[in-house]
Amino acid sequence: MASQAFKRVERRLSGARRLLTTDTHSRRMAQVRQRGTAPELAVRHAARLAGLRYTTRNPDLPGSPDLANRTRHIAIFVHGCYWHRHAGCPKATTPRTNRRFWLAKFGRNRQRDRAAVGALRELGYRVLIVWQCETGDPVHLVKQIRRLLG
Repeated sequence: MASQAFKRVERRLSGARRLLTTDTHSRRMAQVRQRGTAPELAVRHAARLAGLRYTTRNPDLPGSPDLANRTRHIAIFVHGCYWHRHAGCPKATTPRTNRRFWLAKFGRNRQRDRAAVGALRELGYRVLIVWQCETGDPVHLVKQIRRLLG
């Protein structure tokens, strides 16, 4: 089991310590998708049921929302409870090893999320954050999206 250096962002967060990761961990983390996840697909389905038309590729908007309707100024983020630290959720655990590194990484994620939501609101967008643990109830999702639509 060979070790390799972390990526540049992780090195910055770790400070002076040289963090290493095993090939097993690296392969597992490479499997984590950013688009087309089960929670995102559930939200897309609920958005269609609610009558919202949307785009999924939005790199030009702050924070690159998972779903956006530019005409109606609506942005929807689908946040994983673990990566975005859903308060009070049992899925928002903190690893026991490299705890300081992970807390810094999660803190930066939350800071970036707040900045993206603020920037979108300044542009006149209505923003909805859907947490991973909320995607199991499609009726609730449709209600949330319809409420956002007004």
